[in-house]
Amino acid sequence: MPGLSPADHVVVVGAGLAGWRTCEELRRHGYAGRLSLIGDEPHSPYDRPPLSKQVMSGKWTLEHTTLATPEKLAAADVELLLGAGATHLDVAARSVTLSDGRVVTGTHVVIATGARARRLAFHHDALFEVRTRDDVARLTTRLSALDPGEVVAIIGAGFIGAEVATALAARGLRPVVLEAAARPLLGVLGEEVSRWLASLPGDAGIDVRADQRIAGVEAVGDEGDAEVVFEDGARLAARAVIVGVGAQPNVEWLEGSGLVLDNGVVVDERHQCAVHVAAVGDVANFAWSGGEAGEHVRVEHWQVATDHAAALARYWTTGEEPGRLIPYFWSDQYGRKIQMLGHPRRDDDVRRVKETDAGQWLGLYSRRGLVTGLVALNQPRALMLSKVLLETPTSLDDALLRAPWDGGPSARGPSA
Repeated sequence: MPGLSPADHVVVVGAGLAGWRTCEELRRHGYAGRLSLIGDEPHSPYDRPPLSKQVMSGKWTLEHTTLATPEKLAAADVELLLGAGATHLDVAARSVTLSDGRVVTGTHVVIATGARARRLAFHHDALFEVRTRDDVARLTTRLSALDPGEVVAIIGAGFIGAEVATALAARGLRPVVLEAAARPLLGVLGEEVSRWLASLPGDAGIDVRADQRIAGVEAVGDEGDAEVVFEDGARLAARAVIVGVGAQPNVEWLEGSGLVLDNGVVVDERHQCAVHVAAVGDVANFAWSGGEAGEHVRVEHWQVATDHAAALARYWTTGEEPGRLIPYFWSDQYGRKIQMLGHPRRDDDVRRVKETDAGQWLGLYSRRGLVTGLVALNQPRALMLSKVLLETPTSLDDALLRAPWDGGPSARGPSA
């Protein structure tokens, strides 16, 4: 039976959002024992989404992204162990070995090591990434040396690439976004929705080029200039080249631990992967209650990391079973806001169920006659009103009959 006592010692590995929120939630639910937070970066826990938005555009300093301020650290009574990453986990002993040789042993371990930027085969030091605080510090130093209108190439037109392009345009630079697929977000949102969004970059005056075949990137000089080299021999000169092609979970340190590793750390519906060992956030491959029987997913969303932390803390302190998780994310790009609820597949059916003359809309995903997700462009109220369709299994026919996105009385529950 779950239940932490003051004699316990919870070791949280990973000082990102999921790890920090786990610490906060454990304290909020009354845990009074020792609490250690391990991070491989030298920085106190910080928030990543603003890095590609407010910080990149110049609206925020890096300090604005800090989550664990000295006051919050003191209030949570967390022992920070920074600057040395975990290299091994002894599951039976609940002990974590760090890169500097230290061994931290507890009664419970939370794996929250997140994910890192995926690198291309031709990666080298002249390329920039937007994943960590140090990445963005290095990049903004370079950008500050550029003149308005100078070209910055971005490889990858996904959410990070689009947000970075938006931020660069706000700085007066000229982003050129290079996408390998036929159109941006095709692999994430599917054929139909990616088509609905295809005009956004052009409407914002941002150059996005699809079907790009890149052979490599060559550094020019030693200040950050580079040339993108294409398979057909063409070249694009840029004052900087940023790569945003996804992320991969940080699980290598767990090899040999006995845990099941498959696109992350495989956990059950309670986030457990062994006795008194759990995984949360980007690194967790979890049983998703909104999917088909036995379906596991790994979701790299800010809200999912927060929800995982809260659910685990409640379970370990009170025994309360985790509720139904509804993944949520948003992306501010090209002057518009894209939001999604659920975890639909790219090949799910989708239809627009609400749209306005201003080009705002709400789309409904379904699979085998059941609602699997919702996606919206500048329709936050309609999206949140429709969340009820994912709180319990809902047929497409019932969803269309109830139309909760319109806010009528039928939005409150299934039709009679």
